[in-house]
Amino acid sequence: QVQLVESGGGLVQPGGSLRLSCAASGSFFSIMAWYRQAPGRQREFIASAFSDGNTNYIDFVKGRFTISRDNAKNTVDLQMNSLKPEDTAVYYCNVRRGTTSYWGQGTQVTVSS
Repeated sequence: QVQLVESGGGLVQPGGSLRLSCAASGSFFSIMAWYRQAPGRQREFIASAFSDGNTNYIDFVKGRFTISRDNAKNTVDLQMNSLKPEDTAVYYCNVRRGTTSYWGQGTQVTVSS
């Protein structure tokens, strides 16, 4: 069973930055990704990092967020810059091995003055 431990959430002012980290037990994940879910909304994809080094972002975070993974440590980070109040959500780490997807418990990010 894969376990994911997320960290780095918190309260930040608009325009500020946060770095989320996710550590996964186990290895050989084809995709490591971040999603988020705001109150009253469905969970949505934010960014993904593939084992070959490729990355993918949803349009509204391009240029502001950067995903990075360390295959040796089985970690995936999300650097978030120029944060906006609409980025407020619970952020979830997701990893995939074969056809199985695993989720973290989520970490709250609140952007407010």
